[in-house]
Amino acid sequence: MGYNVAVDGPAGAGKSTIAKAVAKKLNLIYVDTGAMYRAIALFMLREGVDLSDREAIVRKCPQADVTIRYEDGVQVVLLNGENVNPFLRTEEVGETASVISPIPEVRRNMVALQKELAAHSDCIMDGRDIGTCVLPDAQLKIYLTASSQVRAQRRYDELAAKGEECDFRKIKADIEDRDYRDMHREVSPLKQAEDAVVVDTSDMTVEEVIARITGLCESGGFSGAASGNPARPAEES
Repeated sequence: MGYNVAVDGPAGAGKSTIAKAVAKKLNLIYVDTGAMYRAIALFMLREGVDLSDREAIVRKCPQADVTIRYEDGVQVVLLNGENVNPFLRTEEVGETASVISPIPEVRRNMVALQKELAAHSDCIMDGRDIGTCVLPDAQLKIYLTASSQVRAQRRYDELAAKGEECDFRKIKADIEDRDYRDMHREVSPLKQAEDAVVVDTSDMTVEEVIARITGLCESGGFSGAASGNPARPAEES
């Protein structure tokens, strides 16, 4: 097993942004588990699957081959051989991922891939159940959070900067609804691992959060310079 850092927390807490930055700073492999679930969600949307029909989702799952590879240190998510990175960050895909990700048949293949990556690489992995289910033996577990007000404002600012029309109240309501679903789902609900360090980013800058988590890694005995990560991990399927 490599040196593993598990980062969990609610939507909009900045997990991906922070994990990517820490990975770069410490020469860790970054594994974006949310992107894997978003790829499945994209497939369901493209296929016009009724998201209220669980059996239909389960039937379609075997047709969606989600794999990852690394190009110049960046994770590329492949859906049936297509690089779908540019399509994964829409609100619609995110909401769909939240609906389908609790389904056991959806999670099984994703978790197997995530565990395999962690077993062979020093990595930082973010999601909802990394420290509790995917990597329960991770050397460091972080629970990254922020108030729903702050998370909604960050998302609003991000969309506004892109010139997209957005409604702050709707964004905040969507975030709170997603929190509820994630925390109350039957399979692998979002919760803080007992041995996780809580980092509330509500009043912290991105740089402060990165420094905090980097410091936790280093105080735990990890040195990026000593990392055994390959420049390009073997492709998994």
